[in-house]
Amino acid sequence: MKKQLLKLVSFLFLFTFVATNYLLSETILISDKIKIIDGDTILLDNKKIRFSGIDAPETKFKGKQQFCLKNKKKINCGKISKNSLTEKIINKKLKCLIEPQKDYFGRYLGECFINNESVSAYMVRNGLAFDYPKYSKKKYSKDQIYAKNNKLGLWSMEFDYPWIWRKNNR
Repeated sequence: MKKQLLKLVSFLFLFTFVATNYLLSETILISDKIKIIDGDTILLDNKKIRFSGIDAPETKFKGKQQFCLKNKKKINCGKISKNSLTEKIINKKLKCLIEPQKDYFGRYLGECFINNESVSAYMVRNGLAFDYPKYSKKKYSKDQIYAKNNKLGLWSMEFDYPWIWRKNNR
């Protein structure tokens, strides 16, 4: 009886361990079927993926677009970010590591790569998106410092961080 109970407990422990690791592990998606939504969100094989840990200016938020100022001229910085992402990844094969939990809006969260280069790091390092400290644990902070120090992309303009812009445009 004790042996059977021990076997059952061992089996349940092993099953729980394997199942938990499976459910908590990242899923890998690889595809070249890409549609760009904005500077931090894509459709990959019809799955909406939000790049976790970064935030890009808005192309469409409650019917509004995010603008920046450069030399006192309004610039559609959401469009700049989206177009730059498009140039970087269109017609390329992406490998995305998808987190187990979706975001509040039901989007997959993940980090995507082209030939082992993080698209998120690229966007932040070139000043086209920002390290989103609320979610990134400062993963992209060095890339952001580089972009800021070199006045790349949005760092050459006056802007509101996207999370602040959204808060002010609800």
